[in-house]
Amino acid sequence: MMIDRLGGINPLDSIKSTQKATAKAAVKTSSDSVSISDEAREMAEVYYMSEVAKETPDVRADLVAEIKAKISDPSYLNSAVIESTADKIMSSFGF
Repeated sequence: MMIDRLGGINPLDSIKSTQKATAKAAVKTSSDSVSISDEAREMAEVYYMSEVAKETPDVRADLVAEIKAKISDPSYLNSAVIESTADKIMSSFGF
């Protein structure tokens, strides 16, 4: 009958091999990183804005009703309101 050796005779061989393995593991301590391109960031921002726009109603009915009520009141349209509105329109155009 023939018996083959399964390992080395020296019991310290296994300790030396584990020390080498831990030394190699200690050297490879670099961490993973992810970088996102500017184009991908812009695309994500555009996607987010389009989703917000889809969820936002086109007309704010509450404000429209409030403005209609103000305009229908004859005492609302006076020279101060007209002048204030004209100033706001002119400043929005940069004048």
